[in-house]
Amino acid sequence: MKLLTKLPTLVLLAFLTYSCSTDNVDENVEKLASKDLIVPAPKTIEIEILELINDHRLSVGLNPLKNMDIIKSQAYNHTDYMIEQNQVSHDNFYERKSFLTANTGAKAVSENVAYGFTSAQSVVNAWLNSEGHKQNIEGNFSDFDISAEKNADGKWYYTNIFIKK
Repeated sequence: MKLLTKLPTLVLLAFLTYSCSTDNVDENVEKLASKDLIVPAPKTIEIEILELINDHRLSVGLNPLKNMDIIKSQAYNHTDYMIEQNQVSHDNFYERKSFLTANTGAKAVSENVAYGFTSAQSVVNAWLNSEGHKQNIEGNFSDFDISAEKNADGKWYYTNIFIKK
């Protein structure tokens, strides 16, 4: 008798389990995530940095990277966080990495951060003169984007994120 009362519940559970597809779930998660993204219009300094990085990559025989709004949104959020903390950091990197992995299919994610540089050329030069940052710039990536924001004192903070799809 107990089996008969539980049978409809088991049938409903089986139906729901097999009637959903993970593709639809993934698409819905991406749509929900993209609705809440903050993607500011690119600033001149950001465009210059991206161009300088791609110029460098081309000069050493690497592919140029493509911009992605979803990457910019994560870079912007982190740059804003660094300004709030008044400190350059890679805090919460694994959250950004997980978000980009889940929503772009990224197989690898890396980032460069910086503070205080007043021109695109100066921040790119600093990254290229640092072995770890240079490895990111010259890494096996397909896409990237950047956020450059000034704090209340007019000092620049930068977050440059790279992904491999």
